[in-house]
Amino acid sequence: MSTLTHNFEVCIASTEAELQQACIVRKVAYGHHLGDEAVAGFSSVEALDRTPGTVVLLCRDKVTGEAVGTARINVGHDAHALLIERHVILPRQIASRLRAEVTRLAVLPGANGLVKLCLMKAVYHYCLANGIDWLVIAARNDALGRAYRGLGFKDFLAPGQMLPLPYAGNLPHYVFTFDVQDAEPSWRQSGHRLLGFMMDRSLRDLPDFQARPLPAVASHSQSLVA
Repeated sequence: MSTLTHNFEVCIASTEAELQQACIVRKVAYGHHLGDEAVAGFSSVEALDRTPGTVVLLCRDKVTGEAVGTARINVGHDAHALLIERHVILPRQIASRLRAEVTRLAVLPGANGLVKLCLMKAVYHYCLANGIDWLVIAARNDALGRAYRGLGFKDFLAPGQMLPLPYAGNLPHYVFTFDVQDAEPSWRQSGHRLLGFMMDRSLRDLPDFQARPLPAVASHSQSLVA
């Protein structure tokens, strides 16, 4: 599977043009599922996109150069709560550590299924490079929930429970947490089918990790995953 990743590259959106490309992907992808009226505001760059400690990832097709996917990583710390923390109380083992929330994960309709995996792989390696201990992500449907559980995310709410999220169209969502530092040992112990894909370091591109330095965390000029 890893050889297929040559078709895509993931970078940090560091220019206005790249942020606009991410917004276009968001609007098209979410509009496909929710309707154009529900995502009218997605065509504009959001304040959180520019907040220190936030990065927007952009996945491009290497052949066409087209932006086909995007995801946003927002880091929480003592002076900045995650969006999800306005609606749930995270346990101390998460809230007391450096944590990040993945939002605005979007893939163009009809895009290769590897696009979402490439984005999640990039999220994981970004978190490793920046010392982030925990990830939080929400899923609006069962299919996404199964995909996140398959990567090792754990249900935060009671089984089957969903929570409306105002920053995600006020739609009900499952909420998941992910222990970043424990992921690789867990994947190895279970013989996870995606271990090679997630840990392969030979297919990386080199976006600038210092484009949006994290607060109180040394940034590292390392590569994201393609």
